[in-house]
Amino acid sequence: MRIHEALTRVMQNIERAVVGKQREIQYVLAALLCQGHVLIEDVPGVGKTTLVRSLARSLGCDFRRIQFTPDLLPSDVTGVSVYNQKTGEFEFRPGPIMSQIVLADEINRTSPKTQSALLECMEEGQVTIDGVTRRLPRPFLVLATQNPIEYEGTFPLPEAQLDRFLLKLRLGYPTLREEMLVVERAKQPPLEELEQVLTADEVLRLQQAARSVHVDEAVLEYVVRLVQATREHRDAYLGASPRGSIALYRTSQAIALIRGREYVTPDDVKEMAPLVLAHRVILRPEAQVRGTGAEELIAEVLTQVPVPTGVKSHAARQA
Repeated sequence: MRIHEALTRVMQNIERAVVGKQREIQYVLAALLCQGHVLIEDVPGVGKTTLVRSLARSLGCDFRRIQFTPDLLPSDVTGVSVYNQKTGEFEFRPGPIMSQIVLADEINRTSPKTQSALLECMEEGQVTIDGVTRRLPRPFLVLATQNPIEYEGTFPLPEAQLDRFLLKLRLGYPTLREEMLVVERAKQPPLEELEQVLTADEVLRLQQAARSVHVDEAVLEYVVRLVQATREHRDAYLGASPRGSIALYRTSQAIALIRGREYVTPDDVKEMAPLVLAHRVILRPEAQVRGTGAEELIAEVLTQVPVPTGVKSHAARQA
């Protein structure tokens, strides 16, 4: 399997249904390669569900959608043990989380108790019910959505839950040409025509390949310095944790692989830093009053931390 060609086929297949979001598709694929999860914060109707369904079809993975509501219970997500009168035993009925690709729609509309049911699933790839631990299928990817406009009746995700998401991104509105193409395609939705281009086993091999992408020691130091700078910034009440360093390191490897390289550059790190670190930073109250956002903090950090120069690829160093 040629890695770059395989990833290109997946992206091209998804682009048949999702118009004008090539970079965002790459980011979602990067999360998949890192065995991470994605939080998509955007207004309704910009293609979030279509993106997730297109990814599942392209990979031939099991797909389930969970509509999060205030009355949703943890057992509605993870599953429940039911007593069978015929056998006299309890039988486990799996919940929708027992799938390979899960869309957690409007995740902030459910209670913190139900939100916390996802913590073990997302971090450890397993669920524990009635003292029995069950492994989730692989690959496993949660893509959660939330509306950034309507906050009435919502429960903001706590820091522990946000930290479980590898990336947080927005899709944004399409351009004029892109929206014309979306409307044109609505006559015959392309989603149902998408073909499977990879298997689950091939995805697992791609995940292993992403871990082998070379990272120069200078680039590694750059990653850690960026994360430490978020803790030392004057507007930061709480900076990114070492989990943020690991996330930035691994997503930089994944995006390099997607772009057809076997090594990470500082530009890869700079590109992924806002998506990986912004939702892990808690601002001081005075910064929030001034209207400063976490994205602005990360942008300032990127200008302050020196970028390593003279970084060579692994192949060049071996030659």
